[in-house]
Amino acid sequence: MSLVTTRFAPSPTGLLHLGHACSALLSFDFACRRGGRFILRIEDIDAGRCRAEFSSALVEDLTWLGLTWREPIRYQSECLGDYSSALDILANQGVLYPCFCTRREIMEQVAASGQAPHGADGWVYPGTCRSLDASLRLGRMVSGAAYALRLDVAKALAVTGPLRWYDKSQGWVPVVLPGDVVLARKDIMTSYHLAVTVDDHIQGITHVIRGEDLFAATHVHRLLQALLGLATPEYWHHHLLVDGQGRRLAKRDGAVSLRQMRQGGMTPEMVRRLARCGWDGV
Repeated sequence: MSLVTTRFAPSPTGLLHLGHACSALLSFDFACRRGGRFILRIEDIDAGRCRAEFSSALVEDLTWLGLTWREPIRYQSECLGDYSSALDILANQGVLYPCFCTRREIMEQVAASGQAPHGADGWVYPGTCRSLDASLRLGRMVSGAAYALRLDVAKALAVTGPLRWYDKSQGWVPVVLPGDVVLARKDIMTSYHLAVTVDDHIQGITHVIRGEDLFAATHVHRLLQALLGLATPEYWHHHLLVDGQGRRLAKRDGAVSLRQMRQGGMTPEMVRRLARCGWDGV
């Protein structure tokens, strides 16, 4: 049996808050109680939003909380070759295609259809570029047009057949994907979905413990695992901590950071108790 291995994988786009502490501690406790190992990974592929100072701050905050992890820390920005190799495999399988639609164009297309279905990336892509002529695709790419590489979900499932994955809270879940997701862009040749799938394999992750806001994304990750011939971890999508108004804690909404808690006189044990509230026996 593989050594139980969990991970916490934040993006350094702001300071950590209590919701982050909850997820990190759940993963840490799960591994420790089973004699396993806990890994810290920093998902910093978005150069426009990620900051080195936030990477340093999150390491400081987690250390202050009393968490330890296996070194070295994996920074996604230093591992682009791993994701490129995975893209090559998918391209050879014929399940990728370039998409030239802007976010605004996609929103307008969805609005015009009178529907607003949601998937792993928010609004479901309507498939506008899926059937573009090959010569037209090549011409646009050669001319320097911006594009994303999307996974043709229908073709991918034709390769893999029906799939499912296991969640601690919901049991076996069949893979259902309503639209084609982005796996890379011209300027960033990977995406969250591709990078996290490859990283979990390389780091030997056996159990992924993360917030329920990423439940839909796991359908994508399970499909990529099957296409790339990678093992599938077990999953636990825990509920999210919320504020007094019932909104989930989020950086963009100004959630109180762990640094502010520390500066306000709270001890690591006080923060750990708050973050672990209701999660005994993981």
